[in-house]
Amino acid sequence: MRIAMVLIIMLFVTSASAQSEFYNIDRNHTFPHFAIDHMGISTLWGRFDLTTGRILIDRENSNGYIEVEISAVSVNTGLEKRDKQLRSPDFLNVMEYPDIKYKSRNVIFDGRYKAKVEGDLTLLGITKSVNLDVNRIRCGVNPVTKQDVCGFEAAAEIKRSDFGNTFAYPNVGDNIKLWFQVEAIKEVR
Repeated sequence: MRIAMVLIIMLFVTSASAQSEFYNIDRNHTFPHFAIDHMGISTLWGRFDLTTGRILIDRENSNGYIEVEISAVSVNTGLEKRDKQLRSPDFLNVMEYPDIKYKSRNVIFDGRYKAKVEGDLTLLGITKSVNLDVNRIRCGVNPVTKQDVCGFEAAAEIKRSDFGNTFAYPNVGDNIKLWFQVEAIKEVR
């Protein structure tokens, strides 16, 4: 189950302007999730517990950029034996490829709170184009920390075979659904 993003998650820019704001992904509030078919009988759900990255938001030009790194070692399905197999060369091969990376190339806004992100996902040493549907963008002040934060929700679907993994197919499906709930804290300059 090659997951990415790694994935994920999203926002935007090709160049920085005077109104650009940088946000660092809050790894305590960011957990990429995945789902994959198991033997045509059930759905296996999991997540990655460690995600880092940086997001640039350029409000003046309505664009931005995102660069995300997900620790493949942090895969968590709630069962350690299964997680060990997912970390093995059968699936994520974390000894050789410890990180899953995503970099945006373009952002297309759909109003103020939604966007489509075109980007590249690197998984198992293979880079492929993967687009994210960002269905929620919200920014504000965290009432506890008083820090400026932004939250994003995005989704995508990939085929693990596109990244060179077909182990246990068809018992383990090829299509992987991805969801990204991200919080990011504004950098203070």
